[in-house]
Amino acid sequence: MTSPRHGDGPAPKTPDSGPGIKVRLTGEKETLLPTLYARAIDCLSPDPILGDTLALDTVRQLDYDFRAMRLSAGDAVTVALRARQLDRWTAEFLERHDDAVVVHLGCGLDTRVHRLAPGPGVRWFDVDYPEVIDLRRELYPEPAADYTAVPSSVTDPAWVAQVPSDRPMMIVAEGLLMYLTEEDATALLRRLIVHAPHGAAAFDAFSSFAIRTQRFSHVLRKAGARLHWGTDRAGIAALSPRLRIAEDVSALELPGIEKLPPVYRLAARAAAKVPRVRDTWRLYHCRF
Repeated sequence: MTSPRHGDGPAPKTPDSGPGIKVRLTGEKETLLPTLYARAIDCLSPDPILGDTLALDTVRQLDYDFRAMRLSAGDAVTVALRARQLDRWTAEFLERHDDAVVVHLGCGLDTRVHRLAPGPGVRWFDVDYPEVIDLRRELYPEPAADYTAVPSSVTDPAWVAQVPSDRPMMIVAEGLLMYLTEEDATALLRRLIVHAPHGAAAFDAFSSFAIRTQRFSHVLRKAGARLHWGTDRAGIAALSPRLRIAEDVSALELPGIEKLPPVYRLAARAAAKVPRVRDTWRLYHCRF
């Protein structure tokens, strides 16, 4: 899933899709496609951030009108920087815990398990709706890791029983929590925090201001999707007495933001000076 903010900007080099695998996703499920496309655009750039060749290959396999999304070069950089930051926090956890469990919530068509290539002691769970998991199985090779794809809504408590409860847990959620209601999102995170002896979480969240301005998003309108949960640093800290925020950063101030095209870079710098705008979209690294 992707940010609700897209617009006009410098035209990036884009991959061609062609007659291939039909995509029949609607609503919030369809919003995983702009994120995939952004990573493919990044892969074609002269100096890629992620270099996600699997995303590029996947876009070329799909029969879908990606260009109708009107993603710009700035959008692609923003998505790639967000993914890289969550990758880094996840990789740091795996370096400290070679027996970890990774729970990747709302995995969509993200290739994180392939990008990070976790070691043999790690158990990795990708969780998403059955139709999304079916599409992943059609598109992606089986990861080398001890890997389980869970075809379920992330909000269904039943799937959590599959996850070991005696190992350190890394929770990752990218472009997901804002699509859930506050009740569902907070219950999901608390359920996982209680399930594990200790662990960490890396995710992005939108503010209540972002929720109120979602009507300006072309991507959301096209998909017929809606955002629900907006929160802030205090809301995250209040999720659980066990939880503490180790690090958080605005999407406008991510490491590598200088890779934005000049017009986007200037706009990001100006926006970051306005607290309400700066805090519209933040990434959190928490420990419990």
